[in-house]
Parts: sequence; structure tokens; C-alpha cells
Amino acid sequence: MSETPASILLIDDHPLLRQGIRQLVDMEDDMAVVGEASNATDGIRLAMETEPDLILMDLNMPEMNGIEALKKLRENNVGSRIIMFTVSDQEDDVVSALRAGADGYLLKDMEPEDMIRQLHQAAVGKMVISDRLTTLLAEALRSNKPSQSSRPDFDSLTPREKDILRLIAEGLSNKMIGRKLDISDGTVKVHVKHLLKKLSLRSRVEVAVWAVEEGLHKG
Repeated sequence: MSETPASILLIDDHPLLRQGIRQLVDMEDDMAVVGEASNATDGIRLAMETEPDLILMDLNMPEMNGIEALKKLRENNVGSRIIMFTVSDQEDDVVSALRAGADGYLLKDMEPEDMIRQLHQAAVGKMVISDRLTTLLAEALRSNKPSQSSRPDFDSLTPREKDILRLIAEGLSNKMIGRKLDISDGTVKVHVKHLLKKLSLRSRVEVAVWAVEEGLHKG
């Protein structure tokens, strides 16, 4: 059974960088670049036309930045997995991108083989974040916690919620979690909503980072 290669759209205002990524992706049998755009406006139009599996998008672009473009893509119900690809390792940028609906955040100074490995992970529905940003995110969450009394309490979760939390920590999407636990996407969504409320966390990204920090994803 031959799988269709994962389709990738590149949105970046540096032609050389786009060419470099295209050459890297061309060497992989299971991924293919289906379009390129040098600005966010063209990128959004292409994304809506081609509905790629993955969008790799720069954060700092003229006229419209990556966060604004990301919000517009999500408003237009573009279901592609969107990965920010940038030189910025600023905490505010990372947190803003993930809160705006990014499925990952990768730094441009990564090694080519790491880049391909992360794109493979993203293509199968996992969240991807450059290794050195995980600690930064954990720190950001820690400083955002209002008080010790509202610290997430793992024991308050039901066994099913604990299962789902561990799978979120592995970076799995609702669809993949549902498949693994043999329940519907909708049921997963309800469980995620409940566990966010119980843990006083605002997004699945926060759940993932917290679980990794607590060592729960290995359980």
C-alpha cells in the first residue's frame, strides 16, 4: 500500500531558505513541497487553495507577521498543521504562537537532519518544539501560575483523563488519541476540556509542557 506523501507549504520571505528546505524535503519519499509563498497574504491564499498537510511559516515577515497569519488561517478553518519556523527564541513569541494555534515551533538554526526528523513527527500529527525551548516554556508556565494552591493536581483526574493527558504529552492530536483509545474525536475533546479545567491550564500545549516537566509522559 503506497502512502500519499505529506504535502508541505512554505511561507517565508527568504528565497534561499525556501530553496534549502525544498531540497531537503525532495530527498524524502514521504514528504513533498506543494507550494511556496514569500509573504503571508499569498501564503494564506495558497493554504486555502491547496489545503496542505503541513504549513511551515516564518514568524517575522513584512506587512503581516506569522502570528497574524496563523490567526487568519485558523479563523478560515484551515485544518493544516502549522509550524512556526523562526530565528526567535523569545518566550513571548513562542507562547503567543502556541496560544494562537500553532502545532509547533522550530528554530532556524537547527541541523538539517533534526529539521527533517521534526517534520516527520509533525506529519504524523505530533506537536514539535525545538528541544531548547521546552525548558523555556516550562519556566513561562511556572511564572504564570497564580499560586501554589492552584497548582495542577494529577490525582484529581479520572483514569481515562490520565490516559489522554499522557497522550497529549506525547504530542498526539485528538484524532490520534481517539484512534489509540478507540473513542471518538468528540469524546476526546470533552475529556480534554474537563482535564484543562481540573488542572487550571489554558491549552493542550500547557498540558503537554506540564506533563513533561512532571515526568508524567513516561508513565
